[in-house]
Amino acid sequence: MSDTFCVTITHCKTDHDKATLGFVVANAAQGSEKETMVFLSSDGVWCAVPEEMEKVDEGAPFAPLKDLVAKYLKAGGKIYVCTPCMKKRGITEDQLMEGATPAGGAALVEWLSAGSPSVAY
Repeated sequence: MSDTFCVTITHCKTDHDKATLGFVVANAAQGSEKETMVFLSSDGVWCAVPEEMEKVDEGAPFAPLKDLVAKYLKAGGKIYVCTPCMKKRGITEDQLMEGATPAGGAALVEWLSAGSPSVAY
């Protein structure tokens, strides 16, 4: 069994549910002592921009996205943000929240090629 887990999130503005659920699962994986990586791509890169993250609140029983992300990072989770996807949307590195790292697809491939299970939202 792998000691790592990967959650890819491709939605934020387009589907608040998928962004929220992605971080719910990421928190569950991190809480299960799995070294966890969230890879944000496509519209999901907005999850790493504080002003956009704060707009996502699906209500009970889910916590607001900003709280889910803070909990995940505090537990040691990693967040990688697709650099080309950022560029396409005009997002610069200084707009990202603290704890988010711009990265290309190679970072995702490396993580998965080591045998990490993955789920996508």
